[in-house]
Amino acid sequence: MTARTLTCQVIEVEDLTPDVFRVLLEGRTEAMAHAAGQYLEMRLDEDTWVPFSIASRHADDGRLELHIQHWPERSNSAQLRRMLVVAEQLTLRLPSGDCVLDPASERPLLLIAAGTGFAQMKAIIEEAQHQSPERSIALWWAARERRDLYAESMVREWVRQFPQLRFHAVCEDGFEEGFAEPRIEGHHGRVDTALASCLADVSAQDVYISGSPGMVYACVDVLASMGLESSRVFSDVFAYAPRDPLVPTLGSLVREGSS
Repeated sequence: MTARTLTCQVIEVEDLTPDVFRVLLEGRTEAMAHAAGQYLEMRLDEDTWVPFSIASRHADDGRLELHIQHWPERSNSAQLRRMLVVAEQLTLRLPSGDCVLDPASERPLLLIAAGTGFAQMKAIIEEAQHQSPERSIALWWAARERRDLYAESMVREWVRQFPQLRFHAVCEDGFEEGFAEPRIEGHHGRVDTALASCLADVSAQDVYISGSPGMVYACVDVLASMGLESSRVFSDVFAYAPRDPLVPTLGSLVREGSS
């Protein structure tokens, strides 16, 4: 899809945590069309456009959802928050991004997100469930502390409804006893370390990763030793912070580990 500039309305702004809020936007149905996993850019002023992952699949209703992290110490963040609360209309540019759900693939999905990177994975999960309800999905969501898993209750409800979905929460502070449920697990530490300790073979899976370049490539390096295929791993990071090779060979990983 070719990116287009349009005007939309702010329908709802909802605080999910003290640091994350959900925004619901509405515009012309055809203008709001996007593929699951894409992002939009929102105009703050004449010279400033800010990207946000779209947190909902395109459902032909002219609406889309955003999850926005509020950073009080950043001027753009405070400006954005004020604008969303008082604005009746916003100017957007969409869609952008090649990290989209492959409609031709039926391979199991391994989805890895940090923080509000969950927004991108939410859209992918919704579209995957719409296209193929029996498709196997494993969601790994990393955060500093449990409250940062701002949609935990929604994900738990997904797991109860869809037996093909598994949820792995990864928290630097760990989880209290009683967090786990059937097909829900909590892991203490970093997400790349948790992946290394829990997975063995990802050669048959489509992998989507959303987070900082450091987090994304740390996960890629871990999964490389488990048969990760470079043509079946997707992330927006690969476009704005590319590296070569994208997926290192097992030999190079061994050499790096012994140096």
